[in-house]
Amino acid sequence: MTITSAVKHKNNPEMIQIYIDNSYAFSIPEEEYLRMHLYEKQEITEEEIKTIREEVNVKLAKQRALRMLAARDRSEYEIKTRLIQLGFDENAAEGAVLQLKSIGYINDRLFASKFISDRLKLKPQSKKALVYELEKKGISPDIIAEVMNEFELDESLIAYRLAKRKYGKYDVTDPKIQRRIASFLAHKGFSYDMVKNILEQMIEDRNR
Repeated sequence: MTITSAVKHKNNPEMIQIYIDNSYAFSIPEEEYLRMHLYEKQEITEEEIKTIREEVNVKLAKQRALRMLAARDRSEYEIKTRLIQLGFDENAAEGAVLQLKSIGYINDRLFASKFISDRLKLKPQSKKALVYELEKKGISPDIIAEVMNEFELDESLIAYRLAKRKYGKYDVTDPKIQRRIASFLAHKGFSYDMVKNILEQMIEDRNR
């Protein structure tokens, strides 16, 4: 088997794409490509290819994933997606994720629980908005439902506090301000009925 080409990855120039017998075989970090002297090789065995794909690349993808997790918590989907964006093959990304899951570094249930807890403290929003954000991060519907049930979300109180904090100094009897409040809360994922109730409550509070 002959290495016929080695080119920089179009999305990440630090990764080298290796072609064997004119067909794409695998990608490998340039540093590792140089360390293994692949640039000097013309012939490569099936065993060497297997080792690079199943051991070397998985190890390197795992190291990169650990650096990501050190910066902030991420879901399984986020880690895998980012590794592929960085030029790792899907199998290497998947292998790294599986290893990190097995030792507890990636845990979508814990991630979702912490995510909701942090959001409720720092950036409160509706249940609908929280579910949408978790779905974007690749969390499964079962995990989302399970974790959401652990939190007692008083959406009415959350919506009221958000509206009061942003528009409490304005005249809420002004239709223009009411439209702003309605738009603001709707954007946060609150239902029409809840927005209506919050507006009524704010007007009532002002008239006391």
